[in-house]
Amino acid sequence: MRDLFLIVVLPFLVYAIFQRPFIGLGLWIWTALFNPNGWVYGFAADLRYNFLFAGLTIFVYVLAKQKSSLRLGSVGGLVIFFFIWTTLSTIFGLAVPEAAWEIWSRFAKIFALFIFILLIMEKKLHVDFFLWCLVFSVGFYAALEGLKYIVSGGRHHIEGMAGHVLGDRNELSIAMAMLLPICFYLLGEYGPKSLVLKFGFLGLIILLITAIIGTDSRGGVVALAAVGGYLFLKSKRKFLFAVLIVGVGGLMVGLIPAEWFERMNTISQAEGDTSFMGRVIAWKLSYILASQHPFLGGGFKALESSHVWYALSQDFFQYPFFYSGTTLPNPYNARAAHSIYFQVLGDHGFVGLFIFLAILTLSFFKAGTVAKKVRDIQGPQWLISLATMLRLSIFTYAVGGAALSFAYFDMIYAIFAMVIVLEYKLLPDIINDKHNEMTVTLALSPP
Repeated sequence: MRDLFLIVVLPFLVYAIFQRPFIGLGLWIWTALFNPNGWVYGFAADLRYNFLFAGLTIFVYVLAKQKSSLRLGSVGGLVIFFFIWTTLSTIFGLAVPEAAWEIWSRFAKIFALFIFILLIMEKKLHVDFFLWCLVFSVGFYAALEGLKYIVSGGRHHIEGMAGHVLGDRNELSIAMAMLLPICFYLLGEYGPKSLVLKFGFLGLIILLITAIIGTDSRGGVVALAAVGGYLFLKSKRKFLFAVLIVGVGGLMVGLIPAEWFERMNTISQAEGDTSFMGRVIAWKLSYILASQHPFLGGGFKALESSHVWYALSQDFFQYPFFYSGTTLPNPYNARAAHSIYFQVLGDHGFVGLFIFLAILTLSFFKAGTVAKKVRDIQGPQWLISLATMLRLSIFTYAVGGAALSFAYFDMIYAIFAMVIVLEYKLLPDIINDKHNEMTVTLALSPP
């Protein structure tokens, strides 16, 4: 049935892309994060939906007679520089070439999405549609899994689809935490217009929180705390917000099993947690890798290559200032970096890490600058809210990603691109509208 539905709807989606390329952008990110192939089992499972929608979007844009100019700004320039740097690190990398180039090709697709967001996205409608597609990808999966968790009385273990970009439960939990601010923006924008949408988004927010808890991911809980703390500090109604947190928390306490609290308690007892200390070892080996190859690092998947891990483990005690533990890493058990920062450091060296940190920092502050400028000119509240919530998503990713390998994630680069769109397309339009209003007012006012 799902196969038939998808095949029947497909021609209409293709037609929509030819009519409105921004719809292609939304379907591009939707197929990347929703993974429609994982939901069908018959003849519809053989189609490459993400490749189809991405290719059609690019094709339609190339054929378009009117094209907007590419505005990169400092963030866009850094993203391009970072992509070039990752290409160089892959060329001169230490990992098995097939594995390294496979990750590079995935990142190249993410980079292509980033560029075409800048080329196609121009209006509020385009941005909102893209965000709705995020809701119907990550949000839909979170709602479904959250409901299963509630119905099972907390016994359902939430994980992503095997082989998918969000297949790992830790990465899935961060993606869901990043979606929360976007849901708050859409709630504020569309909730007042429809009771169905209002209660729908409120329910989705609760299910997102439930699903994050249901993943048993400590990183997800830290990211969730970051979202809650940020919203509380920014909220004008702190008392009501605190009451809401206590109320939802009270309902969740009766649902969450005792094992969950025992696992979360290990956050404050990191030195005694084998899993966490294993990550610290991977961080140190990433640092050693970057110290030995400071400019380009080891390339994609270098640390996870058995021969590289083995060689680095032999130098483990030559850097005593980083991690004073005495446990020697298993030289035959290569692991991922388990941190976006150490992942980039090991993969692309100190220069690559600097570029990556600059992208994160600049996009965070650029979003805040957009919100401030709109507030100063008494512009529309929706743009202030949008900039603020995108900023919170970046902050959530920066906090939650500190303990997992998630540096090359479609959603965060899409958010980087949307911040640029806000700065160079939506904000100038608002300023021009305000200027025109002022001009008309002055022209109509009596001398």
